Amino acid sequence: MESRSSEAEAQYIVEVNRAERWLVYQRLQELEIPCSCSTNQPLTVDIGDAITAVQLWSVVRQLTARRQDLIDSLQSCWNKNFS
Repeated sequence: MESRSSEAEAQYIVEVNRAERWLVYQRLQELEIPCSCSTNQPLTVDIGDAITAVQLWSVVRQLTARRQDLIDSLQSCWNKNFS
């Protein structure tokens, strides 16, 4: 991700493939995270706080991580919470 800083928030370019870009964009819109994505342009996201950064990371990870990595993460969280 590349940052374009402003005083209150940072604007990031999210580098994902074309199919994933639209899925990430749609999910960020559902989460009411300011972002933009035009045809043949990169996805840009305005990040003003840590929660927004974590939500962006989570959305991108869900679409780009290997299935087994996601399963392992869930199992690890489950084991930590219920051990």
